[in-house]
Parts: sequence; structure tokens; C-alpha cells
Amino acid sequence: MINRLLILSLALLPLGALHSAEWSSKASIEARHFFNDALNPQQHDGNLSITVESEFYHDWDDDSQRIVFTPFARIDQHDSERSHLDLREFYWRKTFNNTDLYLGIRKIFWGVTESLHLVDIINQSDTIENLDGEDKLGQPMVSLSHSTDLGDWSLYILPWFRERTFAGIEGRLRPPFVVDQDNAQFESNDKEKHIDSALRWSHVIGDWDVGLSYFHGTDRTPQLIPQMNNGVTTLLPYYAQLNQLGLDAQYTYESWLWKLESVSRHHDNRLSPNLNRSKAAVGGFEYTWYGLFDSATDIGLVMEYQYDSREANQALIANNDIAIGSRLTFNDVQDTTLLALVASDLDQRERFISLEGARRLGDDMSVNIEARFFSNTTPQTQLFALRNDDYLELLLTRYF
Repeated sequence: MINRLLILSLALLPLGALHSAEWSSKASIEARHFFNDALNPQQHDGNLSITVESEFYHDWDDDSQRIVFTPFARIDQHDSERSHLDLREFYWRKTFNNTDLYLGIRKIFWGVTESLHLVDIINQSDTIENLDGEDKLGQPMVSLSHSTDLGDWSLYILPWFRERTFAGIEGRLRPPFVVDQDNAQFESNDKEKHIDSALRWSHVIGDWDVGLSYFHGTDRTPQLIPQMNNGVTTLLPYYAQLNQLGLDAQYTYESWLWKLESVSRHHDNRLSPNLNRSKAAVGGFEYTWYGLFDSATDIGLVMEYQYDSREANQALIANNDIAIGSRLTFNDVQDTTLLALVASDLDQRERFISLEGARRLGDDMSVNIEARFFSNTTPQTQLFALRNDDYLELLLTRYF
């Protein structure tokens, strides 16, 4: 569906708009090197890919109307599943006094914590881009946002569900078996046509930023069910129905940021009725020392605790974990930043280590470096399938 919309939207954009100064684009070359041999002989120790993303926006009618168009494409050296097109956003917005009407494909982010995003439920994760859940597929929707003195209200009607992306047989950073994405199963008889809905209220109260949300619809995270297909084990995605009540809050006090996200979930899941009710939370703080040693550099300390009421073999990740990290912001002309984060399971003792760095190169280029490490994994842990997938990534981006 999204590929057809992408082609159609290019055809519908007026020719004058295609040459407008409101276009901006970026093209990236990504190189990944894996430090260990792959578990599957069809996987590779290195990988190259190219991405292109553009954004067009145009305002008219005294800025009361806007159109946004953001196509994205990746070509991957080895993994055909990772080579894909997507419309990250393609929507029209109309403003009526304190109310905004949106129609089209959008990306919506909810949440405040650093290590895990529990309440963020609108968009599907594009996991072939990265395993951190930061990359999202565009979500078709009709939405209304209304601002009042007592907070902002947003209503979302989501008429089409998008399945999660997974790496193919030659791709790395995937489950132990290939996911059969062509035969996904759904709790709802309407399958991907089930109409989901969500409501969110957010407000700033003094030093507090608070959000309450409710979601009803198809769970964005599938249950992966092993099955035999022509003598080969594959994983079948099963998407249950979900009711989720979420809370996110952030308190600012001087150099402190105190953060919390929590959810209460009720699944309609005929395959695993013991998983129907669960609770999860992540919370902690970020403290920043500004002007370290009388320099322009800021250093921040991040600490968060992650909890999930499901058992370790049922929860996806983070059922009893602590994440500790540090952020360096150099505040230089090149916008140099470094982020290190270590998440440790307090029961199984497995660890996930993430290192990220970014720096501008002149006026129209940037370089990003990322490293991920998985240690102390056992067959009982969620990260066991990634035990050989420690990697280093270099991303070079040119802006236009």
C-alpha cells in the first residue's frame, strides 16, 4: 500500500512544488562491520547500504494550511528485506483557531525516557533500520488536536495497520529464525484493516510535563510463533488486540530531569491468554553538569530502571533492568556529541552496550559512529540470538 501511495503522491505534487525551495534532502552511506562470525552461514560479516530521504513542506492560506511530504528509500547490499521504500510522512494540516485537523500519513512520538519508550504506540517500529526502536514507519491517520487552558487534547483514528519489518535470511540483527512476514496472523478478523484509535491529553503544570494516553487496536509488537515450513523452522508474526493506558511525566528542577513512563496493558490474545494483562514502567533521572571545567562542554548522567510484570521469557526486553549512561555535548561549531549507555538485566546479568557519536563535517555533511555489544547472554535471555552480532557502524551523510 505504502509503495503505491509513494508513486501516486509524486505524480500528484504540482510541478512548481517539486522545484520549490521548500525541498530538503539527505543521502547517506552506511557501513557495518560485525566483529564475530554470523550464526547463520547465509549471513555476512560486513554490509553496505545507501539511504535517501527528502522533505517537502508548503504553507498557504495565511499559514493555516500545510502539506508535508517525506519519502524514504534504502538499498541494502545483502538483505532484500532491508531494501525498501516508505512514506515517513505525507499529510495535509488545516488549522481552525485552537484546533488542527490532520489527514494523511504521519509520525507521532510520545514519551520522555531515554532507554525505553513504553507509551510510544502510534507508529510501527522500522526494526530493519535499527534495533533501538527510534526509526518508525509512517502511519495513515485522521487526527484532531485541540489546545485549551487545561491542556492539549489529541484524537487519532488509524484506519490501516502496518506490520513490523524484520531482516531477511541474509540480514543480521534478527531473531534466530527468519520471520515469515507474508503470512502474518491477526487476532482481529479485519486483519490490517482493523480501525485503531487513540486519545492523548498533555499539559505543562509548573515544572511538570504530563501526558495521559489511551490506545485501542492492533498491538504494534507481534508474538513470534515457531512453525515448520517445508522442513525449515520459521517464525510467524501474530498480532493481538491491545488496550493500553499510558502515563508519561517529566519534572525539571535546576540541572535535574526526572522522568517516568508507565503502561497498563490488556491484550485479547487467544494464543497466550496468560499474557493478557501486564504492567510495565521505566523511570529515572538525567543530571547535567554545564560548562565542565570552565569549558563549553556539558556532561550528563542518565540512570533509569526498567520493569515489566511479564516473566523474562515472555517480556520482550527490560523486565528487571537498569540502564546507566552518559552524554557529552561539546557545544562546538561541529555539534559534536557522544552518548554511552549500558543496560544490565538484574536477574540474568546479560548486558547491552550502546555507543553513539555524531559530528558535522563542514556545512553540508555529517558523520555518525555507532557500536552495539551484547554480553553475558544465555539461552534463557532475550538477547541470546544476537550473541555474535556485536558491530561497528559508520554513517556518512550529505545534506542538500
